[in-house]
Amino acid sequence: MGYKVAASHTTGSVTHTIPPISDLRQACTDLAEAAAREIMRIYAGDLGVRDKADKSPVTDADQAAELVIVAGLRALAPGVPVVAEEEMAAGHVPKLDAIGSGSPFWLVDPLDGTKEFIKRNGEFTVNIALIEGGRPTLGIVLAPATGMLWRGAAGLGADKREGSGGFVPISTRTPPPEGLTACASRSHAIYSDLDIWFRNNNLTVADRVQAGSSLKFCLIAEGKADIYPRFGPTNEWDTAAGQGVLEAAGGEVVTTDNRPLLYGKPRFSNPHFIARSMAAR
Repeated sequence: MGYKVAASHTTGSVTHTIPPISDLRQACTDLAEAAAREIMRIYAGDLGVRDKADKSPVTDADQAAELVIVAGLRALAPGVPVVAEEEMAAGHVPKLDAIGSGSPFWLVDPLDGTKEFIKRNGEFTVNIALIEGGRPTLGIVLAPATGMLWRGAAGLGADKREGSGGFVPISTRTPPPEGLTACASRSHAIYSDLDIWFRNNNLTVADRVQAGSSLKFCLIAEGKADIYPRFGPTNEWDTAAGQGVLEAAGGEVVTTDNRPLLYGKPRFSNPHFIARSMAAR
């Protein structure tokens, strides 16, 4: 692709080079769009729904999109490990350095919101994230059904594109005086638990919005919501791209003891977390 080398990282005895973040952002945008075309091709016909070993659903679109993204990332940054949901489900687990070592790796969820995809409600996304030092330094989130695309990159900020329009900068907001707008998962909302947590933390919620997949992070990033507590199981590929967008837009994602949500953990499982604007603390 003719990229300049911007950074070198060593994993074990192997040194990897990756392109500058601005080049990576555009290349990963292109990969997400290519994956989205595969997803929408399948969305128009037979989805090929079946269960994985853990009984969670998978479709032909999950696998077709992942093939596109993983091949593209391996060509873009040879030797940099790729952790992708369907490869992980098949037992292909790459070996990573210790968390926080600085060595980069990719986290890919080719179709986040598979349940929403099966329901055909449009609330599913393509997610690509670059992790460096345990933190997402690049996040791409694309909603294939609407053409909405959000991006975040360390040092470059966050932006959004609607359909065939141009990219416009986005940022988190200061919540209005009447209170916060809280996000909840469409498939996992348990309002009683959330209400207790909000009361215990002296937070006033004026409005709620339900959304599938990583769209919740993006709503906070563009100032349409303020906070998303998640007190259920998630995997790293579910959250990394959205966190990359949100943090680049001025927000944060922390564990329940207010530590940054990091990546490269054992089994790639997340603890409970809170995604929020800084003003929603």
